[in-house]
Amino acid sequence: GWAEPTGPAPLVTLWSGPELLAAMQAAFEITTRYCSKEMEAYGQCVASNPSSWQADCHQLKTRVAQCTSSHPVIQKVRAECAEPFLAFEQCLKQNQTSVTNCADHVNEFLACADKVKVSTLGEAVRQGM
Repeated sequence: GWAEPTGPAPLVTLWSGPELLAAMQAAFEITTRYCSKEMEAYGQCVASNPSSWQADCHQLKTRVAQCTSSHPVIQKVRAECAEPFLAFEQCLKQNQTSVTNCADHVNEFLACADKVKVSTLGEAVRQGM
């Protein structure tokens, strides 16, 4: 069975509506960029199994998760952009009613992510990947 999680609830459960969307969109953009094959397969599976996708597509969903957690660019973004991302989360907590106040934080995170991507991909190219 699942153990009851202790400690504070994960942030995602506290989010609703547009602010969650903004965060998801940033994550989604990175995921789609680097794990598009996996995302596509999962999306098609969900679309063609409207009533049973949760069971039928679980394996594909796991593949997406594995791709995003093992991709060197994404790992690097998580490591190097933790600060702007945390600032963004903090901002969301304080501005739950007016998420637009946090647009700068989102942009900062995406700018950071872009810098990381460029430098990481540059390294990958130099290493002949």
